[in-house]
Amino acid sequence: MKKQILASLFLLIATATDMAAQDFNAYFRDSTLRIDYTFAGNATQQAISTDEMCLMPRWYGKRKHLAELPLQGNGQITMRDKKTRKVIYRNSFSTLFQEWLSYDEAKLTSKSFQNVFLVPMPKDTAEITVDLRNNRREITTSFTHTVVPSDILIRHIGFHDTTPYETLSQAADTAHCVHIAFLAEGYTEQEMPVFIADAQTAMEALFAHEPFKSLKDKFNVIAVKAPSKESGTSSPGKGVWKNTALHSHFDTFYSDRYLTTLNLKDMHNLLAGTPYEHIIVLVNTDEYGGGGIYNSYNLSMTHHPAFLPVVVHEFGHSFAGLADEYAYDFEQIPMYPHDIEPWEPNITTLADFKAKWQDMLPKNAKIPTKESSKDKKNIYKIGVYEGAGYSLKGVYRPCVDCRMRSNNVQEFCPICKKSITNLVNFYTE
Repeated sequence: MKKQILASLFLLIATATDMAAQDFNAYFRDSTLRIDYTFAGNATQQAISTDEMCLMPRWYGKRKHLAELPLQGNGQITMRDKKTRKVIYRNSFSTLFQEWLSYDEAKLTSKSFQNVFLVPMPKDTAEITVDLRNNRREITTSFTHTVVPSDILIRHIGFHDTTPYETLSQAADTAHCVHIAFLAEGYTEQEMPVFIADAQTAMEALFAHEPFKSLKDKFNVIAVKAPSKESGTSSPGKGVWKNTALHSHFDTFYSDRYLTTLNLKDMHNLLAGTPYEHIIVLVNTDEYGGGGIYNSYNLSMTHHPAFLPVVVHEFGHSFAGLADEYAYDFEQIPMYPHDIEPWEPNITTLADFKAKWQDMLPKNAKIPTKESSKDKKNIYKIGVYEGAGYSLKGVYRPCVDCRMRSNNVQEFCPICKKSITNLVNFYTE
């Protein structure tokens, strides 16, 4: 028994030392490898394949915690050094493809989706594995391929011709910060001053919310002026199709207010050579809509009265991996099995509540917590309130209300604030 304990302790210390000692410069160049994948299939069978690889001038992602994940996500990308098999980089993500798999259409037909991931460019040959996971956290599809840095078919982009951009807010340390790019969609060349004003307004709305307000100096924010040939966005339900930079549209998955783009390669082509990692697409429309996909992008309309709360809410999805905390009678989606703890930090099924906000509950708090008239006056009182993640039963949220629940409140709840703070520190410290 003593030998087993000593062996386990040695392994733990060795692993911790290995992570702490991992040096970015030992494995990577200060440049970005962009890998374009095709995810295809249906509800019963999926496949992953590479499309193209591109080299871009600088690396704007994390430089520490390279092999660690702050959140599990619905998928993961892992890079290993070919010679040693050591994991040298990991990141997690969600995709529209995986969301589509939960709809009835995926039971009847197959589709393919573009997906683009940014990783630091390795100095030596590396193996990259992409895993997709279902809502039970089980790997459903896995694909591994080799990257040879000297491969002549890795296309070089963003070194010369880049989309014009303006810096809206500069981080105190641009080498250790979170890089955000606002990207224009549905703005013509003549409408670029409107886009810059919209991007400035959106940024100010984001930094009016804690903890972003207190952590503003850890963010570098730019506005990328990608012109569209036509103004606005497409609305298939109304028979309206526009020729825009990203070909965004409402009616994604036949949901009228779900505004997205499926053209991720075009998106990243427009951003090549700019300092970016997290993407906020601003769409020049006064119709209500938007969407946010973790570690992919956030997209929001700009000229609807709910623009500001929506763009902040969607950034909660795309940057912080926060779940929706609402649920409706008319729209219940069984995304979260009640015997599995969701990976999102702000909801729980109580399957593993200790991993969530149990330590932040008030003394003698009841689980679950019933809403009372007093709670509605103190909507940020921490509890375990039923109704979240599109389910009225079996999924719980931390507070009565929150920016991740409705557009009518002014702040993120304490649990979301803590999660965002932890994530910013993970990327920058």
